[in-house]
Order: sequence, then C-alpha cells, then structure tokens
Amino acid sequence: MKEECKGDYVKVNGKIYPCSVSLTMDLVGGKWKAVILYHLMDANKRFSQLRREMGTVTEMTLSLQLKQLEKDGLVSRKVYGKKPPIKVVYGLTDFGKSFIPVLESITKWGNQIVTEKGEFVNAD
Repeated sequence: MKEECKGDYVKVNGKIYPCSVSLTMDLVGGKWKAVILYHLMDANKRFSQLRREMGTVTEMTLSLQLKQLEKDGLVSRKVYGKKPPIKVVYGLTDFGKSFIPVLESITKWGNQIVTEKGEFVNAD
C-alpha cells in the first residue's frame, strides 16, 4: 500500500485533505508560490528584490502569496528597525528549505522541456 493511501484522508494543522498530494499543492501550488520559494532558495531577499526578479507578478499578488507562505511556515519575515523606513527581509524557514530538492527537480524538468520544445529568450 502506498504511504499516502494509508487512510481515507490526511489531517495537518486541523485541515483535512483527501491525500498528501492535495496537502502539498495547498502549500506550494498555484502560479507564484513555488516561484517565490525558488527565488528565496539561495538568499534572503527584500520585497522589492523579489518583485524585480519575478517581473510580471503584481505587488498585491506577491504580498498575498508571501503572507500565505509565511502563515504555512515555509517563509520567514524579519523586520529591521522600529520606524520608517523599516527593512523587511524574507527567507526560507527550515521547513521551506526542505522543499528545495523538489524545486530543483521542477527546475530541471522545466529546463528539459525548454531545451526539447522551446528556447530561452531575453526580454526586450
């Protein structure tokens, strides 16, 4: 029997999921969460750095996704200073770092698809 099929459901932090894949996708699924984690893989970054690196993400979407990743324990948010301008830095928690092997596999697979079916291009 597969590990994820040992019960009818899985329960984490009081939330019930039909399977562990559903749990994983709740934590990192969607268009931007994995991309944010990817950009935080090598270094902690400020909001403006993430926004610049991610290009097409809106400020509102980035802010909401960072809050969700922080709530789920994947990203930490550290505030430096007490009055404006304050410095806010985001980074991966140990839990977030445990997702790095998955991110590396996703990146490798994506690169393979581009190599076989597309091309890398520069923005104009």
